[in-house]
Amino acid sequence: MTNTAIHPATDVSLSLAHFVQNCCWDDIPEVVRHEAKRSLLNYFSTALSACFDPTIERAARVYGRFSVGPQATVIGRGQRLDMLTAAALNTMAANVFDFDDTHIPTIIHPTAPVAPAVFAWSETQRTSGIELLLGFILGVEAECRIGNAVSPGHYARGWHITSTCGVFGSALATGKLLGLSAQQLVWALGSASAQASGLVETLGTMSKSVSMGNAARNGMLSAFLAQQDFDGPAQPLEGVRGFLNVTAETPDCQSIVSDLGVRWEILNNTYKPFPCGVVLNPVIEACLGLSQHPELMQQGLEAVERIELIGHPLLRQRTDRPHVTTGRESQVSAQHAVAVSLTRGKAGLAEFSDQAVSDTSLRALGAKVAFVDDASFAVEAATVKLHLRGGQRLEVAIDIARGARGKPLSDQDIENKVRTLCEYGGSGCNPEPLIDAVWSMDRAADVGQLMQCVVGSAKP
Repeated sequence: MTNTAIHPATDVSLSLAHFVQNCCWDDIPEVVRHEAKRSLLNYFSTALSACFDPTIERAARVYGRFSVGPQATVIGRGQRLDMLTAAALNTMAANVFDFDDTHIPTIIHPTAPVAPAVFAWSETQRTSGIELLLGFILGVEAECRIGNAVSPGHYARGWHITSTCGVFGSALATGKLLGLSAQQLVWALGSASAQASGLVETLGTMSKSVSMGNAARNGMLSAFLAQQDFDGPAQPLEGVRGFLNVTAETPDCQSIVSDLGVRWEILNNTYKPFPCGVVLNPVIEACLGLSQHPELMQQGLEAVERIELIGHPLLRQRTDRPHVTTGRESQVSAQHAVAVSLTRGKAGLAEFSDQAVSDTSLRALGAKVAFVDDASFAVEAATVKLHLRGGQRLEVAIDIARGARGKPLSDQDIENKVRTLCEYGGSGCNPEPLIDAVWSMDRAADVGQLMQCVVGSAKP
């Protein structure tokens, strides 16, 4: 790597900008390159699954009214809009079912705000697969390192961390593709910092998609402004009133620049086997196991008097939602996840739909859920105890949930996820050419052509 000396932590923004400017493809380890492709495969699967979800349908009608031209593909919908709008809608689609990737420990969904930006650009300017992958990897690296610096207090204060940090990832990924200087990249961070927003209060509602879409759109806009020398603060991240100090009590500025180019955050990315908040994965896995327990099958769910969930405090903080009324809310509701997993013995998209939520028997069973906080638990671990009539107790403990870093989904698992979610979304896309194109994208001279695999067709 050339000219990558790291400045002191007091110059975090400039240090990060220098790294992004100077990093080249040869600096990226093969394992990181491969993980980037896994992330992108997972991204396309989730975006295709939701391309005709009501959230996307309604957003597309409104956003489309202001589109300036058919520049980029809106995944799965047989529609092209300007690249900023397409990036926003594709980010929304990738996240709407909460089935996208998750960075540990920040719980950022890193690909959704960054991939749509670089692919939208690639449809307007001939871009090689290597160029796109490099920009994507660097954008993810930046957003996750910024997320590390403000965690865990940032989320606890009510900031939706994917939206607030994703805008920086989109800005720097786009800036890398534009060939911005270090100074321009700092300015891009400045404009991004002015638009870094998103609130936890919106989870479970369509409003969350607004800040998600803005993360991709406004990040791109920040890079385009910087390209025109639209300036900003010298220290948009670490300044006294910069992003880090405003949105976190005691930010760890040094973590953003330490071991840049040595430690890669995308290797801390995980992929979900279930469409819900990541903290629910071990709970669902335990409940699926319990649903097949001979004693429960013999006595029936009517014998369950209490359902005890033991896990990291984040489990309760994020998922104690007993009165959900929509499928989207159910994705972050332990009460629903437990009830539907025990009752149906599966936990796919259909189990987290509006139709599933309307099942009154699930609500009654979910009302028996009780949380027990235990800070010694990892986020990917949980124990579920069923207390039955007569004092009998059934218990399943999950130390590492499937999909976690210690038990990752295989490449084949992710390919199958693409196939399943593509069919669920009803776009009419063939997943096989898409899978092949993503695995081979580092050999593509014009990677924007890959988007032809996900054009889809307009809904009848």
